[in-house]
Amino acid sequence: MKLVSYWQDTAPRFSGAIDGAIEGHFDAGVIGGGFTGLGTALQLAKAGLSVIVLEAQHIGWGASGRNGGHLNNGLAHSFTAAKANLGRERAIALYKAFDDSIDTLESFIAEEGIDCNFRRAGKLKLASKPKHFAAIAANFEAVHKEVDAETALLTTSELKDEIGAPFHGAMLSKKSAMMHMGRFAKGLADAAQRRGVVIVEDASVTEHVRGDQKHRLTTAKGTVTADKVIVATGAYTTPNLSFFRRRIMPIGSFIIATRPLTEVEVGSIMPGNRTCVNSMNIGNYWRLSPDNRLIFGGRARFSATSNQNSDIKSGAVLRESLRLLFPQLAGVEIDYCWGGLVDVTADRFPRAGYHDGVWYAMGYSGHGAQLAMHMGMTIADTILGRPDRNPVKDLEWPAVPGHFGKPWFLPIVGSYYRLLDRIS
Repeated sequence: MKLVSYWQDTAPRFSGAIDGAIEGHFDAGVIGGGFTGLGTALQLAKAGLSVIVLEAQHIGWGASGRNGGHLNNGLAHSFTAAKANLGRERAIALYKAFDDSIDTLESFIAEEGIDCNFRRAGKLKLASKPKHFAAIAANFEAVHKEVDAETALLTTSELKDEIGAPFHGAMLSKKSAMMHMGRFAKGLADAAQRRGVVIVEDASVTEHVRGDQKHRLTTAKGTVTADKVIVATGAYTTPNLSFFRRRIMPIGSFIIATRPLTEVEVGSIMPGNRTCVNSMNIGNYWRLSPDNRLIFGGRARFSATSNQNSDIKSGAVLRESLRLLFPQLAGVEIDYCWGGLVDVTADRFPRAGYHDGVWYAMGYSGHGAQLAMHMGMTIADTILGRPDRNPVKDLEWPAVPGHFGKPWFLPIVGSYYRLLDRIS
């Protein structure tokens, strides 16, 4: 079993990062080389700006290469809850931003000829308990009527052609998609480089100083200056960017991938071949990979740590969850086990905008793979003076009380959600 991301292990590494020391002045400096940062850089470079991307590890190393491979439209919340929290107009705008983000990805992948197995698969939100179906049905009615007619409500009997496990109905979101995250990350970086973006790996920003006319960004590879700075670091935000760090809770998300399954095994568990998520508070999500592995993830442990030790422990939890869901796969070999950090906000809504001289986009709360590049491009368009399409513009973002970087409260949160799953 490899303790590395399947997406990163089965994709070629980006080879266009510059080697050696860096210096000079740029129109824009982007901190973070994931989907958000690269999307921002690409859009700015296409408009003629000089752009440098500073990545602490390697391109796609963080959440962009450590996720479940889903591109799901819709919201992390129910639409009705989003309306209650955000108001109807903003809730609709945010919902449509997820739709637009998948359209953006589809068009970009086609234009650039990126081989990343993009496919409109549809997503199933599956009712794990009979009473969960009522909540799913209520959300479906609101979504279908007000914002997304390309949805359907499936009964238990209709699910027999979709999934080989006992669920009590589901909502199908037909616009949702999937892709190979590692191949896409490389393709996005290649596209940015072709437009003149300077990409630097192993260049964590250790100091950011804002002067009267420009920003100074210091890394182990040298110091550069920029007229504008965009922070796209998510759960991997460093202490020197404390404003964002106090508002982002880094939470571990863990994933396993089986050996390639036979056609018979695939037919017994996932005949519908969609992305899937269940309705538990501490839930699971899964899909098939391009080579027919089952990629199965979830919040196996409420932790802000992702390393080999924590990944192995979480992998054991996920293996048991997989056995309970699909007993026909009991004993199947697990080829990959990995974890990563998800940038979660207190209300689980993303944030993007401008603060104290710095632009930013983050806080996707487990729904960033589809939204991140689109939000990066949206922020870039705002910087360029184009129409502002930011669906969360000026949304209040208070610091999490008592949170200064390491979320000590996660075990308490985990215990609370486990209790909810037992009684609800």
